[in-house]
Amino acid sequence: MIDRIFGALLIVCLLAGGTAAISSALLEDEAPARPVLTATLPTVEIVGKRLPVETPVDTPVARNEAAAEPTARQLQ
Repeated sequence: MIDRIFGALLIVCLLAGGTAAISSALLEDEAPARPVLTATLPTVEIVGKRLPVETPVDTPVARNEAAAEPTARQLQ
């Protein structure tokens, strides 16, 4: 019995809160938006090569060259 009362009370509170939120948003004064500063980053160029795969399915595999970048991890 208490769960039915609680469920109905919860629904009424949610409806009242939603109505209050929507009405406050409609009555709010809208100030013009400030301009947003943007930054443009330089482009990145990726250099690599593809190695043939010795599996029945021709799936390209990307690998890092350890000599070019010593801290790079090997990718497969």
